[in-house]
Amino acid sequence: MPAYLFGGYMSEKSVRPHLSQRQAAADCINQALEKSDIAEICHAIGAATHLHNMSDIAKKSGIERPSLYRAFSCGPTGPNFKTVLNVLDAMGFRLKVTERRGGRARPARLVGSSELSET
Repeated sequence: MPAYLFGGYMSEKSVRPHLSQRQAAADCINQALEKSDIAEICHAIGAATHLHNMSDIAKKSGIERPSLYRAFSCGPTGPNFKTVLNVLDAMGFRLKVTERRGGRARPARLVGSSELSET
């Protein structure tokens, strides 16, 4: 099954990350974050992990390999925030918060559901 990566599809075979691939991975993750779509965020991070050796990510993040694969498989339960931060850190990425212009963000969408109801 192909992995969605960097605006298109590519094989899930891992390749050594190059600077342009790392930037493309960061851009892909950022675009998913801007959409507030949890499934797309999970998929983008999961696709980016395929640019790295999963054993290395597992060691650096402190998460077992099978758990990494499950966390970013876009199943009914996504990864927790700690997992996301640890994996991004292991890949050499970090999150950065900026002020959104134009007001409030759209509610996040969970995997398999429509938009969350506002409370």
